[in-house]
Amino acid sequence: MLLELHHIQLAMPEGREQDARAFYCDILGLKAVEKPEELRHRGGCWFESGQCRIHLGVETPFRPAKKAHPAFRVRALAQIKARLRDCQIGFASDIDLPGIRRIYIADPFGNRIELLEVIEG
Repeated sequence: MLLELHHIQLAMPEGREQDARAFYCDILGLKAVEKPEELRHRGGCWFESGQCRIHLGVETPFRPAKKAHPAFRVRALAQIKARLRDCQIGFASDIDLPGIRRIYIADPFGNRIELLEVIEG
């Protein structure tokens, strides 16, 4: 039945596309992609990098996802933490799981995002 995860959608407030691009492109390193013409009137924005695809859709009234979240596997979590500090982006460490180190960040709208590094060996 299910073949793969195509994308994750998170909500955002209306009119904050520039803030979304600044965070998802400049901080997380994703590339902004054009939404199909048929969907542009709805607002929001789409981002991707390799197989990671995030769609942000306008939701009114807006309420951030504080518990539900996407988790993205990253390389070199220590370097990402340093970059987040340099960009003055707060993060919270959590209990590491067997073979996994992880942190949580929030996007500019308060949506929770997990960044995790799988420890080999």
